[in-house]
Amino acid sequence: ILIDNDKGFYLVADGMGGHAGGEVASQMCTSEFQFQFSSSPLALQKDVDFHIFLERTLNRACTKIYEKSLENPKLRGMGTTASCAFIDRYRLHCGHVGDSRIYLIRNNFIYQLSVDHSLVSEQLKAGIITEEMANNHQLKNVITRSIGYQEEEFVDTFSNELEPGDTILLCSDGLHGKITDQELVEICSAHGSESPQHLVDLANARGGEDNISVIVIFVN
Repeated sequence: ILIDNDKGFYLVADGMGGHAGGEVASQMCTSEFQFQFSSSPLALQKDVDFHIFLERTLNRACTKIYEKSLENPKLRGMGTTASCAFIDRYRLHCGHVGDSRIYLIRNNFIYQLSVDHSLVSEQLKAGIITEEMANNHQLKNVITRSIGYQEEEFVDTFSNELEPGDTILLCSDGLHGKITDQELVEICSAHGSESPQHLVDLANARGGEDNISVIVIFVN
C-alpha cells in the first residue's frame, strides 16, 4: 500500500506471480508513483488531466515490471493489481487495473466504483454464471488485467464528486472476498480510524488465505 496524506494519494497494489514476484511487482508499482509525485510537481497543478497522469504512471510501472521479469527467470510472469485514488479538494480521481477494489460509502450506502478485471466478473456480467456461483467459483482469483504481465495495459480511469462525510475504501481481494458490502459499511461507521484493523481481523478470522490490504479514507 501507499498512503500520502499530504498529496492526497492512496494506492493498493496486490502482487501476483509467486511470493517473490508479487512482492517485487507491487513494490515497483508503489515506487513508480512515489517517484512521479516527487519529481513531477505538475502532477498536482489544477490544469493537469489526472486521468492521463494516473494512466501514464501505471503504464510506466507496467513497462518496468515487465522488463524486470524478462531479466530474471524467477520473476517471469509477475504482475500486480493497482487501485489508486487521488483526492483533489472534493474531487476523487481513480486509476484501476485488476481485482482490488475502490468503494465509496455515503449515507450508509456503499458503491463499488471500480470494475473487477477478473474471469469470474466477466462471466457474471455476460450472464454465464450467477452471483452465488461467482462467490464460490474455483477460478475467482484469475484476473484478466494486471500491471506488469505485459508491456502495457488498458487502465480504467474515472472521477467522482465527494461530499463531507464520505468514506473511500481501497482493498485487495483478500478483504472483499471475505467481508460483505454491508459489513464494510457497518465496520467503517462504527470504528472510524480503527476500522482497517477490524476489517483485517475479521477477514483473517474467516480464513485469511490471501494477502489482505485495506486503506480507509474519511472525507471531512
